[in-house]
Amino acid sequence: MVNCFQQLAQVLEYGPAVLATVTAVKGSVPREVGAKLVVDAKGQAFNTIGGGAGEARVLHQAQEVLKTGEKQFVEIDLSGSPHRQTQGVCGGHMRVWLERWQGDVARGLAQQILRRLQAGHVVTLVTPLDNVNAPYLAEAPVQIDSAMVFVETLQPPPTLLIVGAGHVGIQLAKVAHLIGFQIVVQDERPEWANAEYYPQASQILAEGIEGAIASLAHYQNLYAALVTRGYTYDLAALQSLLKRSIPCRYIGMIGSEKRVKQVYGAIAQAGISKEKLAAIYGPIGLDIGALTPEEIAVSIGAELIMVQRGGTGRSLSERLRQGMSTS
Repeated sequence: MVNCFQQLAQVLEYGPAVLATVTAVKGSVPREVGAKLVVDAKGQAFNTIGGGAGEARVLHQAQEVLKTGEKQFVEIDLSGSPHRQTQGVCGGHMRVWLERWQGDVARGLAQQILRRLQAGHVVTLVTPLDNVNAPYLAEAPVQIDSAMVFVETLQPPPTLLIVGAGHVGIQLAKVAHLIGFQIVVQDERPEWANAEYYPQASQILAEGIEGAIASLAHYQNLYAALVTRGYTYDLAALQSLLKRSIPCRYIGMIGSEKRVKQVYGAIAQAGISKEKLAAIYGPIGLDIGALTPEEIAVSIGAELIMVQRGGTGRSLSERLRQGMSTS
């Protein structure tokens, strides 16, 4: 969401833009409610609402909205029905609202949304579904007729704290940044924890772990990946992370099962409950047979997405292959 409004704020500097927002979905579709696409005055598109023929139709209609300013819905049929024109075979339907943003007021709104999200605040954006009223921010929860407006809660981006600035951490920062995480790196060694190795990082904390975690105390959406060079560093990090007043959304710890069990034993002796220990993902990542730092980073990135989106980690083809084997 930060990237979307960053693009919108930038393109509004040189002309109008169309913001396309998925407002309703039914059945199997490629993107969720709230997914957005920006089309600038030159017709360039940023972000995606799912690609394919459905998105192509939205892009085509966006050109008309750019010219006329007439807001409109675009209905995307992905049912694959042979009896009507469809834009795909996912099996569902998407409804997309197209609205032209332009001028100082729209630019100011986009910049305000961006600043709040980057500062870690939740933003409520209200979009009237008519040709008269403009989008605005609500400072408190709103109860409005959903047929007349689209109300969405924009969440700040998740932050990934990478504890340990070694080879895996370098690759993990690349992957996590690509999938939408803000990156914070902690390692007391400045020769490793630096902007040359971590250009993606919004913060580099070349200090002890306790002080570093204390500086992130207000972060609501914090994920932590412990990819350190030894179990004593894992132990110190866990002792601080598990005491946070705002629990981490995810804590993953690299290492063999032996190393992880060793850390669990030591942390349990410090009085940490079994329930908190059970919430740790250790060894970190999904089982894809990863060996290299790059592969391990992909494995961890996949697990981060799974936790964030509520996935299962199973192969998407599993159910279909099982059905084929029994038919």
